[in-house]
Amino acid sequence: QVHVMESGGGLVQAGGSLRLSCTTSRGTFGLNAVGWYRQGPGEQRELIAMITSDGTTDYKHFVKGRFTVSRDNAKNTVDLQMNNLRLEDTAVYYCNVGTNRGVYFYPSHSWGQGTQVTVSS
Repeated sequence: QVHVMESGGGLVQAGGSLRLSCTTSRGTFGLNAVGWYRQGPGEQRELIAMITSDGTTDYKHFVKGRFTVSRDNAKNTVDLQMNNLRLEDTAVYYCNVGTNRGVYFYPSHSWGQGTQVTVSS
């Protein structure tokens, strides 16, 4: 079972930026796709962005144009660059190493602790 670890969260003012990173216990992501999820207060966890092994990306409409997911093969991380953050982006952010069919992401059952992102006014 692959364990994942998220980092990079914090407190930021609206309009600011944060960069989250995802790493795995096995050191590489191999041919797996990676999804970034978030869970806001009182909400269900939802997929917001994904990247396939060949670098194809897909985003939910409410983050498209503001968030960018990328794979850094040299550092063995999958990063989520978040710009122009809004109050409603406040959530715990999780990554998941799963599989894909096209831009459809299928998560594994392994989840990390997540990283808290808090956007203040």
